[in-house]
Amino acid sequence: MTTAQRIKDLRKRHKMSQTELSKFVNVSQATVTAWETGKAEPSSSALNKLADFFDVSADYILGRTNIENINSRKMTIDEAMDTIMSADGKEPTEHDRKLMESIIKAYLDNRD
Repeated sequence: MTTAQRIKDLRKRHKMSQTELSKFVNVSQATVTAWETGKAEPSSSALNKLADFFDVSADYILGRTNIENINSRKMTIDEAMDTIMSADGKEPTEHDRKLMESIIKAYLDNRD
């Protein structure tokens, strides 16, 4: 999902108009429209306000992860692997996924 899609989806899930969101972030309604159509990206300040308001990470809004708020819940092993492996922008091979899964499982099985 793109940044534009994420912002629009979050706004709609919170049953807000573009005007309401623009007032919270302190930008014009036209700016929110530009974000939602992909014609502009939010500034770092606006991105932080959006993330705080919607209780998601900035990385989620930017489409870098599918986990809304890493700190708000526990992740499955698959979610953790997807997050770790997507950080460098490369798709993991099946071998990489199996190796990472076995490392994570071994760690979890052997911790005190």
